[in-house]
Amino acid sequence: MIPAPDRSRALAMLDAAVAAGARLEPACRELGISIRTVQRWRRCAEDGRPGAARPAPANKLSAEERAQVLAIATTPANASLPPHQIVPKLADAGQYVASESTFYRVLREANQAHHRGRARRPVKRVVTTHQASGPNQLWCWDITWMPSTVKGRFYYWYMVKDVYSRKLVANEVHEVESAELAAKLLQRACLREGTAGRPLVLHSDNGSPMKGATMLAALQNLGVIPSFSRPRVSNDNAYAESLFRTAKYCPLWPEKPFASVAAARHWVQQFVRWYNEEHRHSGLKYVTPAQRHRGEAPALLRQREAVYEAARKRNPQRWSGDIRNWSLAPVVWLNPENEQHEELREVA
Repeated sequence: MIPAPDRSRALAMLDAAVAAGARLEPACRELGISIRTVQRWRRCAEDGRPGAARPAPANKLSAEERAQVLAIATTPANASLPPHQIVPKLADAGQYVASESTFYRVLREANQAHHRGRARRPVKRVVTTHQASGPNQLWCWDITWMPSTVKGRFYYWYMVKDVYSRKLVANEVHEVESAELAAKLLQRACLREGTAGRPLVLHSDNGSPMKGATMLAALQNLGVIPSFSRPRVSNDNAYAESLFRTAKYCPLWPEKPFASVAAARHWVQQFVRWYNEEHRHSGLKYVTPAQRHRGEAPALLRQREAVYEAARKRNPQRWSGDIRNWSLAPVVWLNPENEQHEELREVA
């Protein structure tokens, strides 16, 4: 890599040689460079290659100016203020030292870019991660609104879903939203699925019915471990949100609002029966949630593999590689971290 001063001297020597009557190409050959290199040097005086030595920027702060920025930011009057308040305050006093971004950069380089006020700094919430290797180990639940014929009035669909099998284990529709109704629904779901004496995690968002005292007391009495999403992060309860989207965009969803709570309950019963027993879930290799929940999925998927193998043997010229992968991951994660994502890819 030729430094910029050496390139400048070479260009000056070439200009002198051409002015004395020499041709450019032989002169370049004497210096061991090509005409293309000379043309590139004349177009761009600065070396654009990585690692090239460059002069310091003209607008770079001096050591004295950096010390002044730090001294201003750490004075008792400014110690609790962020730079975007310090700079206008200085301007009101008829003084300009540096921009807000420069203040932030200098403080960051001096390891002083911390929370500067007395208020508690924002807390980073850790994502809630759980796994399930079988049914009735990890549930999620949520409530969605169902429109009625009266404007501004809704019916509330309470839903509990098994994350491992995607089966809807409990569903009810009510005219109000409360922790008491949610607690009764959970009790019936645990009784129906026979979860007594077995570990079970119930994940939900941070709504008031989810964190009500009655609901938390019911969880404790049933031996269910509560789990909650991060504040204002709906993706932490993705299995419940995806279920409601499937319901409201499937052909069964009515075009008109529900005339009564009885009509809403009847529709939910129809949807649950279809979803659990007929709907071939894309996340389950297209077996139904009820088949996965009852443990029938492995036999069905082995049968599909046998059908595909027989088809490939009958017409091998139609197959360019392996048959379709019909194996299901043995473990399902709720909000997996990066390392667990890698494990899932290896298993799949």
